[in-house]
Amino acid sequence: MAARYELIAAELRDEILAGVHPVGSQLPSEAELAARYSAARGTVRQAVAVLAAEGLVGSRQGARRIVLGGERSQSFAELHSFAQWARSKGHRVGGEVLGQRRRRAGPAELVRLGSPEVLEVLRLRTLEGEPVLLERTVYASWIAGAVEALPPDCVSVTQGLYESVGLVFAYGEHLIDAVAAGSEDARLLGVRRGSPLLRQRRVTTTQEGRPVEWSDDRYRAGSVAFSIRNSIGANPLTRLALS
Repeated sequence: MAARYELIAAELRDEILAGVHPVGSQLPSEAELAARYSAARGTVRQAVAVLAAEGLVGSRQGARRIVLGGERSQSFAELHSFAQWARSKGHRVGGEVLGQRRRRAGPAELVRLGSPEVLEVLRLRTLEGEPVLLERTVYASWIAGAVEALPPDCVSVTQGLYESVGLVFAYGEHLIDAVAAGSEDARLLGVRRGSPLLRQRRVTTTQEGRPVEWSDDRYRAGSVAFSIRNSIGANPLTRLALS
C-alpha cells in the first residue's frame, strides 16, 4: 500500500498535469494542503518534496512552491529504470523483447563491462500503449543467463533481476544527447526517418562496482523529459564536447 505522502503527491501531480495548477502559479501552502488532506504538515512536506524532485515545482524553502512544468519528467535524483519510474507516476507501461543474442564483446564493450562475451538485447518500451523507447542493452556474461530467463514481455528488467537473483543496480553513469532516427528506429517508434530522438547511454554497476550493463536508449521526441537539478554547491552535470 502506498504511503500517505505518495497518495497526496500523486493527486497533486495529476492536478498539475491536468492544468489545475498552471505553470508559473503558486501551489497551495503547506498549511492549506494539510487542511485539505487532513494530514500533518510533515506528510505534506514529503509529498511536495517528491514533486520538487520530479521538477514539477520549485524547491525553494520558506515560501509557496511555484509550478515549473507539466511534462512527464524522469528525475536523476534516484537510480530507477524507465519501468519503475513510469509505474511510480501511475503510467501504463509495457515492454517487449524484439531480439537477443550472445556474442563476443566489441573493444569498447570489453572496456566498459570487462566481459569477453555479452548478451545483446533489443527491447521496445511503451507508455500508455504508445511506443516511446528503444533499448539496445548489452549485458555482462555473468548476468546473461538471468536476463535470458526473464519473460519476453517483462515490464521491469531491474525488478525482475532483483526478484530472481537479488541483483541491485546501485550506480549509473549517464550520457545524454540527440540523434537522428535510422530506418529501424523510425519503423519501431512510428516516426519518420531522420526524426530527432533523445538518446541516453548509460553504464550501471552493482554496489561492489561490478559492471552489469551498457545501454543505448532512444526516446521518441515529446515522450519524456529528464529532470536534473543542480546548484552552486552541488553540480552533478558535466558537459562533454562531441567529436
